[in-house]
Amino acid sequence: EMAALEDLVPHTERANPRTHGLDTASPSQLVQLLQECDLEIFQRDDKATAAEEHMTLFGESTIRLMTDVAAQAKIILENPENNAIVLSGCGTSGRLAFLVAKSFNKLLQDCGRSPCYTYVIAGGDKALITSQEAQEDQPELGSQQLREVTMDKKMILFIGITCGLSAPFVAGQLDMCLADPGRFTAVLLGFNPLSLARTTKVEGWHSSFAQVAERIHSRSISTATSFLLNPLVGAEALTGSTRMKGGSATKVVLETVFLAAHTALNAGVAVSPSCVRECLLSYEAVHKTTYACSPSIAELVHRCGTSLQQAGHLYYLGWGTLGIVAMIDASECPPTFGAEDINDVRAFLHGGYQTLGIKEGDVSSKGQQFFLSHEDFKKNILPCLTDWDTVILIFTGDDDQLEVRCFAETIRARSPHISAIVHASSEQHLRGELESLFATIVKVTWPTISSHKMDHYLKVHKRYAIKKLIISFIFLKAITLLIMKTVMPIARVVNDNGFTTADDVLQKFTGQPRKECLKALLRCIYETEEISEETSNADISRHIQVIAHKEKVVPTAMVALLCDCSVTEARRLLSERRVIRDAIEHCL
Repeated sequence: EMAALEDLVPHTERANPRTHGLDTASPSQLVQLLQECDLEIFQRDDKATAAEEHMTLFGESTIRLMTDVAAQAKIILENPENNAIVLSGCGTSGRLAFLVAKSFNKLLQDCGRSPCYTYVIAGGDKALITSQEAQEDQPELGSQQLREVTMDKKMILFIGITCGLSAPFVAGQLDMCLADPGRFTAVLLGFNPLSLARTTKVEGWHSSFAQVAERIHSRSISTATSFLLNPLVGAEALTGSTRMKGGSATKVVLETVFLAAHTALNAGVAVSPSCVRECLLSYEAVHKTTYACSPSIAELVHRCGTSLQQAGHLYYLGWGTLGIVAMIDASECPPTFGAEDINDVRAFLHGGYQTLGIKEGDVSSKGQQFFLSHEDFKKNILPCLTDWDTVILIFTGDDDQLEVRCFAETIRARSPHISAIVHASSEQHLRGELESLFATIVKVTWPTISSHKMDHYLKVHKRYAIKKLIISFIFLKAITLLIMKTVMPIARVVNDNGFTTADDVLQKFTGQPRKECLKALLRCIYETEEISEETSNADISRHIQVIAHKEKVVPTAMVALLCDCSVTEARRLLSERRVIRDAIEHCL
């Protein structure tokens, strides 16, 4: 029965057998597990995955699809003033949409062309900095926001990103694109087979996500005005956390497609599969370069974990795009890994909102959680640093080392727990007086990237894009996983997708029937042992309104199911253990 159930679980929600025991792994073991897990992104097709629905990133079908999408992007880029490329998603997918759009607009501007990339994220620009997950369930809102950013455009390439093929916000946008094929080319990007797209009808809407995805697929076969791009990249290291491997794969796919389009545009030739494959190989090389730093990464993970275990804080201070990636990671710690306070994990960006460059401009007036400049750190955080806080500076060899050194010295005067992640070419070196300020340094050295198919500028941009990937590829994932290990995860369920995932996780890890898992979840939500028929049959939106303000609901339901105990007893057992596995093993 469990084997049959596993076949029905979306790949993005499955447990990865490679990372069994993740919650008890040491920092060095953690890095090793992540290395093995991330390598699955670049797996090749074999006989077991040869079916069209199960193609990997390097599969011929995937390469062909990416080439076709890049060709559509090239058409848009030939007339950027009147056309647009729109990237959209929820949570991490939306933040990556922003990051990629910003990066390639800069490439266009540096080449003397008009920017034509834009982004849409559920929850608006606030969602780039803090979690705003409630709007992810609203397909009409998604279509409305897409309409607003494309109303004056003649041709639009729309890429809707949802790793699990499940987000209603994106479904509404894809539905809008399908209704206007003369203007829109729709691309659905995710990492599940079509057969495992979410089949539950979106509450208050006319379709399920699966029905929209089926229409995308059918249109791609009949008219080639839409594309379903869904390579398999393996299960997540942390079950269901698609902001990890799914986020990395999203970035690889998007940047490969657009780099191939820009390369063809500059050379005046058609997009070729060989160029797409070459880009993918470059990203695979990034994996090897990154994990060559495993010993220093593990040391830094240990330092950060010690701070968090002692109720300290973790602060990222970044420059440029690497700082933006750090900010994205920090925004995702509370909803996913249980950071209980906005200051548990914070990121601050050199240049603040001017560097960030979001549509709404400076939104710091909305609250303290939106303070993000280095000056904000100096004013609000630095005077309060304790011996248990860890500060990590993230910069490249291109940044002003004197400026970095002055900032590091200021921090070092308050706390000895300051480390660095540095990205530099083989020709760039850190000054000795700067290196001596850091307790641990993770230095990633990038070799010269050669490609006879790209002109000099694209080589530089490709190298720049790959440098950005490093943070999301390993280090910040290791940090957030350590948070999950050392502090009980309090993954808040705040939307339809989270509720369904919670039910799936309970069924998977307890072996109980879906009906019993739902009952246990509702018992914990409403803090009662008896669930009325009215409550059982209520819309998910009603449950979400209640659960959004509660903590540890999913872990409590899991313990209650496995130990066959009351909600009160399950909460007591969890309060005595910081790791879920410890609590369950103690009970059993």
